Amino acid sequence: MAASAAAAGIGAGADRRVQIREFRGLRSSGLIPFGRPLPALPIGSSSGFSSVIRAVSTPTKPDTAVKRSKVELFKEQSNFLRFPLNEELLSEAPNINEAATQLIKFHGSYQQTNRIGTNVFMLRTKNPCGKVPNKLYLVMDDLADEFGIGTLRLTTRQTFQLHGILKKDLKTVMSTIIKNMGSTLGACGDLNRNVLAPAAPYAKKEYVFAQETAENIATLLTPQSGAYYDLWVDGEKVMSAEPPEVVKARNDNSHGTNFPDLPEPIYGTQFLPRKFKIAVTVPKDNSVDILTNDIGVVLVSDNDGEPQGFNIYVGGGMGRTHRVETTFPRLGEPLGYVPKADILFAIKAIVVTQRENGRRDDRKYSRMKYLISAWGIEKFRSVVEQYYGKKFEPFRELPEWEFKSYLGWHEQGNGAMFCGLSVDNGRIGGKMKKTLREVIEKYNLNVRITPNQNLILCDIRCSWRRPISIALAQAGLLLPRYIDRLNLTAMACPALPLCPLAITEAERGIPDILRRVRAVFDKVGLKYNDSVVIRVTGCPNGCARPYMAELGLVGDGPNSYQIWLGGTPNQTRLAKSFMNKVKVQDLEKVLEPLFYNWRIERQRHESFGDFTTRMGFDKLQELVEKWEGPGESSSRFNLKIFSDKQTYEAMANLAKLQNKSAHQLAMEVIRNYVAAQQNGKGE
Repeated sequence: MAASAAAAGIGAGADRRVQIREFRGLRSSGLIPFGRPLPALPIGSSSGFSSVIRAVSTPTKPDTAVKRSKVELFKEQSNFLRFPLNEELLSEAPNINEAATQLIKFHGSYQQTNRIGTNVFMLRTKNPCGKVPNKLYLVMDDLADEFGIGTLRLTTRQTFQLHGILKKDLKTVMSTIIKNMGSTLGACGDLNRNVLAPAAPYAKKEYVFAQETAENIATLLTPQSGAYYDLWVDGEKVMSAEPPEVVKARNDNSHGTNFPDLPEPIYGTQFLPRKFKIAVTVPKDNSVDILTNDIGVVLVSDNDGEPQGFNIYVGGGMGRTHRVETTFPRLGEPLGYVPKADILFAIKAIVVTQRENGRRDDRKYSRMKYLISAWGIEKFRSVVEQYYGKKFEPFRELPEWEFKSYLGWHEQGNGAMFCGLSVDNGRIGGKMKKTLREVIEKYNLNVRITPNQNLILCDIRCSWRRPISIALAQAGLLLPRYIDRLNLTAMACPALPLCPLAITEAERGIPDILRRVRAVFDKVGLKYNDSVVIRVTGCPNGCARPYMAELGLVGDGPNSYQIWLGGTPNQTRLAKSFMNKVKVQDLEKVLEPLFYNWRIERQRHESFGDFTTRMGFDKLQELVEKWEGPGESSSRFNLKIFSDKQTYEAMANLAKLQNKSAHQLAMEVIRNYVAAQQNGKGE
């Protein structure tokens, strides 16, 4: 089945017509507060509903306005994200008040309380396409040591996170980032977040064009009031010139999209109802989890590779609340196709539709996925077309999606090479951090962050490959063939102790979980090359996109998880909730029967996610309940590593310190040794 058709089916299946009361917007006094009334739809429109567009500027009659959440009032009264944050930053208190806590998110920071009760701040950068100039990487490395907790965190949206920043150091850290080719503006808050794109630095025309488009979208939807620069660099705007096509699209108000008299022509005083996520990619390349975004943009080229236009998906999103069935993860569904010259206008029209119609009374239902679920895609498309000023063309056929990690060595296509590095859960620290700093600084390399929390070293001369390989291997940064396949596709959010929303472990817990899964594989007779996509989060918000995993573990209480099954290796189908509140120490009781039956009953080349979907949850539940073990050992092979008891006992003692078996540690040592030898030969 072609990917476009499959996605259409996915979207329909995920479009639960739940009975969420429709939010009717923030009505004005009956006038359209834009520069001109909306034009009539093109001939042939099937719209059967009112074309009146509701404003989100300050309501004229507060007594008749629809109820709004407290955050909406904070935004409205903030003078475009300034007050009271500007005053709170000047106080000597180690924390900021509730209103400022909401506003600082738009500037790229969350106020948090660490586990000993100290107020600290998490800082997140904004790096469209995951691009990080050499200068910025080195600065982030320094800031992590001087003002953070000594580590850098790569996120699932291709950005950095710094943890543990004190309030008194915020301005220093922020201004340093801004003055070194970086930004945190819009990395958090109710606006467009970081725009994803394939991180691979290929010179191929389609990749370059997709990445340029992602950067233009990010620029289009960046706040314009200047509050960010007022607060952090005393009004000095450290910005590069904007592409003319971005300026044109932002300023265009021919279809009633703008607030022409406000400093924020697209966002107004209220910004968006909630966070908004966009990804851009090329056909086949699903390194960006394209269907999980509010907007997914896919470049369409002709037979000569010349970009022609874009397919657009809408309505994806991961966040949900446990046991509140009216909240749910959802995949994007096809909206239509636009010529390449129209992409910024189409994106703006979609954003404005959400701005005007997304719910602002209950933040649980404020994401665009709930608007589309309530309206249906046809009504949503018709409203977007009013702001776009055109009808969307039919969705173009696409090939099947593939997950691409870009790990290992690759040619860029311009004479240089890039090297993708697997970074477990995106945490860079210790010897790895020191070595990466040395390599990036010595060779003056630019880097890119991937949506799978990994790092790509770019623009490497062929003659540098051998010395760089040796240095990386010595720091434990191995080529992918020497890394357990479970680790290559796994992801986890930071969770405890860094995220206040976490209710159980994720990043700290996943290393042991992966070791235990590998041990179960061995026990039930699965091969070393067998693998499943595993994602772990400490709460149901879904930052590591667990609802796309073949095996998703979602924090459901202290030391317990909700188990989700049924995603696909190429991230095109939602998983479903299988079991609630499974204690971490009981995972084997669930996983052993599932993996054993996958081994003995799977069809040819059938993935674990496809197997669980085909079998059905009733049958799987029965297998778990009746499980008594695989009987005699199902292992297909057993390597005898230890020739004497003394060596075994020494290895067993070392392994115990790392919560591993002697066999696991021995295999790890052997793989690392082989990797170092191979890398030393330039392999």
